[in-house]
Amino acid sequence: MEAAFSGKLETVYRRYVDEDGNAISILQDIQAEFGYIPEEAINSIARMTGIAPSMFFGIVTFYTQFHTRPRGANIITACCGTVCHVKGAQRIISRIHDELRLKEDQDTTRDKLFTLEKVNCIGACSIAPVVVVNQKVHGRMSPEKMARELKKCRERTDA
Repeated sequence: MEAAFSGKLETVYRRYVDEDGNAISILQDIQAEFGYIPEEAINSIARMTGIAPSMFFGIVTFYTQFHTRPRGANIITACCGTVCHVKGAQRIISRIHDELRLKEDQDTTRDKLFTLEKVNCIGACSIAPVVVVNQKVHGRMSPEKMARELKKCRERTDA
């Protein structure tokens, strides 16, 4: 393991060494440091803390705030809930896949510009279908509007 990687984890560990119930705080700090939580980080921090790796993996996979892979600069959250589904969410998701050249099993573009997250409910059924782009809610979304929004994101990212 790279010394810098190990050193960063050691720094995180030292912040919480004398505290009980610190697993979530440790994971939050690891994600803040790396942008996601690498598997190697979970195994290393588990050895340092004496907390079973399965405990950390359980937390990381339960809470949606944690990510086990690098994410893109632009985060697109597409609602797949019942109302959004009925109003065409799949057409929007298909357009996102086409525009970003994402394969069905991919969620982040190769250039790390975009990450697509599919969620079961955003909580804005009255304006379905709904997509959140970089924390801004876009209701009554269509495939055409989605393509324009992706273009705007690209332009902002390129600037």
